Amino acid sequence: MREEQMQEAPVKVLLVGVDIGEEADFEHSMEELASLAEAAEKEVVGQIVQRLDHVNKALYIGTGKVAEVRRMAEERGAQEVVFDNSLTPSQVRNLGKELELTVIDRTNLILDIFAIRAQTREAKLQVETAKLQYMLPRLVGMYDALSRQGGASGSMSNKGTGEKKLELDRRKIEHRITELKKELEDVSRTRDVQRRKRQQSRTPQVALVGYTNAGKSTILNRMVEQFGELPEKTVMEKDMLFATLETSVRSIDTGHNKPFFLTDTVGFIHKLPHGLVKAFRSTLEEVKYADLLVQVVDFSDENYRQQMQVTADTLKELGAGDIPQIVVYNKADKCGMEPLPQKRQEHWYLAAGQNTGIRELAEAIEQQVYMDNVDCTFLIPYSAGNVASYLMEEAQVFSTEYREDGILIHADCHRQDMERYKDYVVQ
Repeated sequence: MREEQMQEAPVKVLLVGVDIGEEADFEHSMEELASLAEAAEKEVVGQIVQRLDHVNKALYIGTGKVAEVRRMAEERGAQEVVFDNSLTPSQVRNLGKELELTVIDRTNLILDIFAIRAQTREAKLQVETAKLQYMLPRLVGMYDALSRQGGASGSMSNKGTGEKKLELDRRKIEHRITELKKELEDVSRTRDVQRRKRQQSRTPQVALVGYTNAGKSTILNRMVEQFGELPEKTVMEKDMLFATLETSVRSIDTGHNKPFFLTDTVGFIHKLPHGLVKAFRSTLEEVKYADLLVQVVDFSDENYRQQMQVTADTLKELGAGDIPQIVVYNKADKCGMEPLPQKRQEHWYLAAGQNTGIRELAEAIEQQVYMDNVDCTFLIPYSAGNVASYLMEEAQVFSTEYREDGILIHADCHRQDMERYKDYVVQ
């Protein structure tokens, strides 16, 4: 059998949304849900929307709309029904009974995408933790098909088969979550050690942040190819939501002896599940330790302003809302902007996919993170050779002159270094 025949057909899904007037752009939210479904390798076969004053507590949608969803799902062969918001455990249970189909919500859909994309051990642990935490309160009602017959004696003797199964599964899940958290703590400690080493090096740390699929990985790759220590150390870049989950750190140096660490982070999204934020906190918190954030915005997306607000809200939740930022409007070529790159009111407009504006952005980052540097001349006595060696390695040295009374070094160095070696400063 040919390979393409062996591949499983994608699961067909029907999308359902409720507009209660709280969404700034409900239609875009539904479009994004369709993109999420595609990213989860599902096939969208239809969509149903209902406008209500408030959601139905039992079924999320109205009872009449449930019948409409059931009919359309049958007509179009849908195997799952995907809702555009988080559902309560009872809503999932009730809808499952009424529709006789698998019911998932936006949170579950994003968890599925993360499960597909996870490559590293840390990402896999984080995704499994989030999925189990999501599943735990939804176990009730999963075993209604089992008979509820009593027993003779024992702590669980008065419980039916479904209740026994429920309690056993709950214990297993709770035990597994505990194990996962311990493993994640070990991984987090390793990450902390790596982070401290970077901090001790005094090399500035810069984090790329922004909405998913805005072009963060593309910018990282173009900089690595041009200015990285290892040009082949690029990361995956693809035009899809959550193409990468791993936090990648690369060293960038434009040739001015002013290197910085550039970090590519997990993309944000509207209604990012709290469980994922919690599970990925150690990864996402890399942004907290950055000296500068580069917010990457998909300028070609008509909803870019809302996406910027989502980014701002998420950064605030992570405790990184006050870190200095450079805003980069990426994909500006798709909006007909010419010439590129452009700088307007401290914001950059560029096209990373076309490799346009990368050098200018790298130099703008360099200028920002080294703004505390000063032009200084030191006269270092030969007896303090360690100071001369330090400056040669850590500063941007313009000239070196070996004189009878010592080494005259003209350099661009950090203000703290100037203060530290002020006794050797001659001008």
